[in-house]
Amino acid sequence: MKLRSFLAFAGFVMLIAATYCPLFRPFGVTTWDMYDANKPYGIVVLLIAVVGIIGVVFMQNNIARMAAWLSAILVVLFYILALLKIHTSFTFIPFHAISRFLAKQIRFKWGWWLLVAAPVLSLIGALRDKPRYKMPDQPEAVTQN
Repeated sequence: MKLRSFLAFAGFVMLIAATYCPLFRPFGVTTWDMYDANKPYGIVVLLIAVVGIIGVVFMQNNIARMAAWLSAILVVLFYILALLKIHTSFTFIPFHAISRFLAKQIRFKWGWWLLVAAPVLSLIGALRDKPRYKMPDQPEAVTQN
């Protein structure tokens, strides 16, 4: 297995592991992973990572590249959606100071580092650069008898 293929494989495996890591700590009571925050979205990210692993194992570069880009887009989108969810969860409370205080009680955990690093690693591995030069064809030696 080439180094770039191994990096892509490690990135996709890390993405699967990152979906189970703690991402949120609401009110200091419990921790949430991706499946606690949004189960269908977590399953989609998990399936994209599995498709990426299959693409790397069967040396289908286009599939692995597409899965790497999709995983990066999904992680960025999940981060944006998490921010929006945190800042709008307590808007039903008429006192803005209390709603801001409650929104600040939801903390991000270390799983986000892994969740961001995994698609970056898979992108590095999946985006193979083309050879910089092509070997010129060697003319066949003409033999005279």
